[in-house]
Amino acid sequence: MLIGVPKEIKNNEFRIGLTPKSTQVLTQQNHEVHVEKSAGLGSGFTDEDYQNAGAKIIEKSQELFSNCELIIKVKEPQTIETKQLQPNQILFTYLHLASSQKLTQELIDSKCISIAYETITSDTQGLPLLTPMSEVAGRLSIQAGARCLEKNQGGLGILLSGSSYSNPAQTLIIGGGVVGYNAALIANGMQSKITILEKSEKRIEVLKKEFPKAEILNIDQINLETIISRFDLVIGAVLIPGSQAPKILQKKHLGLMKPGSVVVDVAIDQGGCFETSRATTHENPTYIVDDVIHYCVANMPGAVPRTSTISLNTATLPYIESIANNGLSEFLKSSNHHLNGLNTFKGHLTYKPVAELFDIPFMDPKDLV
Repeated sequence: MLIGVPKEIKNNEFRIGLTPKSTQVLTQQNHEVHVEKSAGLGSGFTDEDYQNAGAKIIEKSQELFSNCELIIKVKEPQTIETKQLQPNQILFTYLHLASSQKLTQELIDSKCISIAYETITSDTQGLPLLTPMSEVAGRLSIQAGARCLEKNQGGLGILLSGSSYSNPAQTLIIGGGVVGYNAALIANGMQSKITILEKSEKRIEVLKKEFPKAEILNIDQINLETIISRFDLVIGAVLIPGSQAPKILQKKHLGLMKPGSVVVDVAIDQGGCFETSRATTHENPTYIVDDVIHYCVANMPGAVPRTSTISLNTATLPYIESIANNGLSEFLKSSNHHLNGLNTFKGHLTYKPVAELFDIPFMDPKDLV
């Protein structure tokens, strides 16, 4: 199969869809890999690294999109890229369609076959290709929040860990899944005082064992208005797979928070779990609403591309191999978990939560493949 890896063009996105190591795995199986010139530099991989792995370096992305059967990316295609997608071409990347009706329609109109990393499922009810970046984003959320709390960033001027002579900052983590767990891991390591809100009683028990000093509360049994004023840093880590995130933190809550406190919305890829959230970039990561600093960067792991690219590719490579070695039809038919990844197919929307959200006709993928 002819596989194309374009350079990511989203603001300050330095990850790449394939590492040289993964490229070599594919070329040794007689697949042809084309990589756009300089695409790997942000992750620390040179064109020579890819050439040594058996790839061909392509000057412009247009050539990749025109000729390759399978396009491997990291982030959702930008409009300039969706215009280059070909009918029947396979696109394998993060899509997060629930956050953009425009992108959804562009993919439908392109008649490509788009498979989203984040909606592929597993036997353990997990999201195996979302998990690596959720881990990174959760850990980064605390680093970003701690930085925003500094006075020169407009924050409260407090150290997350406190010191021997002052109290640590109080951190609220809304959601105790992969993102929330990893945020708690770093916050705990930095000696912040942690509160986690979680819905699942089973998950609450796990979190209590992992973080015995943290306060773990059932989100359905707590009134956010009664506790929100305590916190210096709030992390939004709520996920409904494939759908828009619920708006847990509302504008009315901001008025109860301390001026200079910080909110970090990791769910912004899915529309955000704060009412006042809007997507930002690494170039301009923050804005202020009611004296509360908002950090809502939609591609947080792009800030640590070396770590992120290697982590992501470790997870995605077996799926890429399966598509390339067995063909798309066999890949989709072999597992309902794979089929759950199919978001658009030759002009049809095949992911039900997005179809319902945007009132676009839904086509059952089982009827198409």
